[in-house]
Amino acid sequence: MTDLQIRKINFGFDETIPFQWLPERPKFGMMANAISFIAVAFEKFIVATTREAMPLITDPAAAAEAEAFLRQEAQHANNHRKHVACLIRRHPGLQETLDEAVASYDHLVATKPLKWCLAYTADLEATFTPIFKVMLDHEDQLFRPGDERVASLFLWHFVEEVEHRSSALIVCDAVVPNPYYRTTIVRQVFRHVMGVYRDILRGFVKHVPREDRWAEYAEVSPDGVRREEVVNRLPLPASWRDRVGIHPPSPFAPASNAEMLVMAYRLLRSQVPHHKPAREATPRFADEWLRRYDEGWEVHRYYTGTRA
Repeated sequence: MTDLQIRKINFGFDETIPFQWLPERPKFGMMANAISFIAVAFEKFIVATTREAMPLITDPAAAAEAEAFLRQEAQHANNHRKHVACLIRRHPGLQETLDEAVASYDHLVATKPLKWCLAYTADLEATFTPIFKVMLDHEDQLFRPGDERVASLFLWHFVEEVEHRSSALIVCDAVVPNPYYRTTIVRQVFRHVMGVYRDILRGFVKHVPREDRWAEYAEVSPDGVRREEVVNRLPLPASWRDRVGIHPPSPFAPASNAEMLVMAYRLLRSQVPHHKPAREATPRFADEWLRRYDEGWEVHRYYTGTRA
């Protein structure tokens, strides 16, 4: 049976939530906001396709995992929807950006076979532990300095993604017995999700004034992040960086070169057949967060909360 917990947490979002919640690292803050928008759309997709798959799952353990996975993802969608609603109240044009992201995932549900949708989720979820490990290993710089409500939202979400790192693959394998199938659609999956991510960033630039977002599309887009990470990690003089228009800190600046190389390797490994997410290295912070939650700490204010 699954050991996933369903944690209903109220982060207290209201009209005071700023768009740029992490002024010390605005590129990372804007990237995280895009994750909130994707979360609303992607997790709606997960809930719809997992529900469709559940009658086809005959193994009781896999069925229990699917149910718990679905319920955790529904909680993620609920809280990210509240975060996004605050941003939309400040910048109403962002409703268009959210609607386009949701429509893109709704189109997949309407046009793709179930096995493709389950493999999409398994492919994308497999990348989360390597990526979120790097983020959570440096939470003191990437989350602590920001608005605590938003930071606590992402800490909770990323920890639970690590907790259920095997769930999407368990569901996929229970319905799609061919372990090679999800690898065959990898390029389609990441072409789609990166397209949605780019469109969200363009929506931010279109609807949010520069003085509220503190970052530009080129600094946070996948191409821009890759270029900036490479340039900032090479032993180049600052004058050269000025000439090419790249200035630190880059979104993943706290991570060492070795950590980034390990992350890249683990991302590649996550897409091969027979990958076992349960064997992935996990962030120590996840264990600390789960311990605090179990002990009754107020994790909706992770850095200042006390025992309830």
